[in-house]
Amino acid sequence: MRILAVTAMVLTTAVSGGTDGAVPDDYPRRIGVDVRHYRFELSLSDDTDALEGRANVRVAFTGSGVTHLRLDLVGVRPDGSGMSVHAVSSDGVALSFTHEEDLLTIALPGPVEAGSFASVDIEYSGEPASGLRAGPNKYGDRTFFSDNWPNRARHWLPTIDHPYDKASSEMVVTAPAHYQVVSNGVRVEETDRLDGTRTTHWRQSAPIATWLYVLGVARFAVQHVDDVRGVPIETWVYPQDRDAGFHDFAVPTRRAMEFFADNVGPYAYDKVANITSPVTGGGMEAASAIMYNESSVTGTRPIGWRNVIIHEIAHQWFGNAVTESDWDDVWLSEGFATYFTLLFIEHAYGRDEFVTGLRRSSEQVGRFYAGEPDYRVVHDDLDDMGRVASVATYQKGAWVLHMLRGRVGDEAFWRGIRSYYAAHMNGNATTADFVAHMESASGDDLEHFFDQWLYQRGNPRLAGWWDYDPTARAVRIELNQVHEVGPVFDLPMEVGLLEGDGGPPAAIEELRVDQRFHRFVIPVDFVPTDVVLDPNTRLLFEGDFGPGDR
Repeated sequence: MRILAVTAMVLTTAVSGGTDGAVPDDYPRRIGVDVRHYRFELSLSDDTDALEGRANVRVAFTGSGVTHLRLDLVGVRPDGSGMSVHAVSSDGVALSFTHEEDLLTIALPGPVEAGSFASVDIEYSGEPASGLRAGPNKYGDRTFFSDNWPNRARHWLPTIDHPYDKASSEMVVTAPAHYQVVSNGVRVEETDRLDGTRTTHWRQSAPIATWLYVLGVARFAVQHVDDVRGVPIETWVYPQDRDAGFHDFAVPTRRAMEFFADNVGPYAYDKVANITSPVTGGGMEAASAIMYNESSVTGTRPIGWRNVIIHEIAHQWFGNAVTESDWDDVWLSEGFATYFTLLFIEHAYGRDEFVTGLRRSSEQVGRFYAGEPDYRVVHDDLDDMGRVASVATYQKGAWVLHMLRGRVGDEAFWRGIRSYYAAHMNGNATTADFVAHMESASGDDLEHFFDQWLYQRGNPRLAGWWDYDPTARAVRIELNQVHEVGPVFDLPMEVGLLEGDGGPPAAIEELRVDQRFHRFVIPVDFVPTDVVLDPNTRLLFEGDFGPGDR
């Protein structure tokens, strides 16, 4: 989804959702129906903000007895916006339909058998209230740009508008010839017509979720930047931003793609394009055609926007190629992209910048849970799409992966990641799927780990003190879990004992913080100058810890 903030990157127990008992989001699945391909033919004009559309929907039936095809399409609103459906047919035969409550219900010609296919054509028109915006860019030039996250494709495209039903697609757009058109996949045609219009045809061959469909219609400066393992890298910016935009987007796309391909698996798409847009809040990971807010072009390559580019490229693997099966598991997209951004930063720019990103993410999580203590990373039956993603799904999700990596070790972590990606590339996955791959890769039972971090409410907050007992030659530590919401967490806490001024700890001890209240005694053969929690930045928690009064 769009990324708005840039990362330089009494015993009480909550009721657990459980890694096996999660209830999927309440979107009504189209049982027995699998859309395989969409073809959208759209006509745009400078005379109106409305579009003329024709959609061809190719459907495979996975169950027998299906009598209707139901597609999400927002109807006409009181203000006149929305889509009107004029005709529906299959193989030239008219089909009856209803279009009520933003649902297009098409009667099929008799019950179908499992394994059969259908091709349905829909003629429609209207001015989208959302999802596709006609309007000026920052220079006042007229443009058309899409922004489908999370479920706004239905405002201008008749689809099953949910992550679970991925399909390949085509976008065939006819618009005044002074516009260029960019979309998913590869451009297979661009024809200037005698009436002053231009038809541009893009084809996306790998199946993707509907929020990843993209359309940009504007005057562009376009650059072929490079090729990475046969995949072209492109930049699409406004002509006024040509020099600055070509400079800004020249890096770090290639290095990031090579890193993810080498460590995760092959890139799924035919190109990668970095595109500026007036409707994207920050970055939007549309498959093969990434959108960035038009303010991203500065000519100075700021670190914040550099990190947004890395994040959106990471999404091409996580969220795009491997897509969550329902909205409750959105951390499989956002948490993964956030952590894999940090992993690339660690690889390309060093451990210090990686740790800085982790610590900033931890601070964001602490602030979030101060106001949202009941939020769970995997959230059941969410009915407010504005709360699909949050700091918890982004930054806490990233921290879950970081703690997992620390628990199972680098070798098992990467083995599990590659196995998970290979099994679900161009498909869907659940959190349970990911857990199974990581357990297989590590040989470890990870149910409790994932349960406390993903399915439980709250976030650990610790408070305590330390002092040195010269008689016993030991450090005494009191450490308590003081959060009011959520479980008593099981935390493997490293404690660093410092000697002298600065430098790394002279000794590190690992404690198990798995109760509400703790007292520890650690024998030492030197007088510590300080004691710090989690010196290697391996654990997500808030802490108020320092020397005690003696």
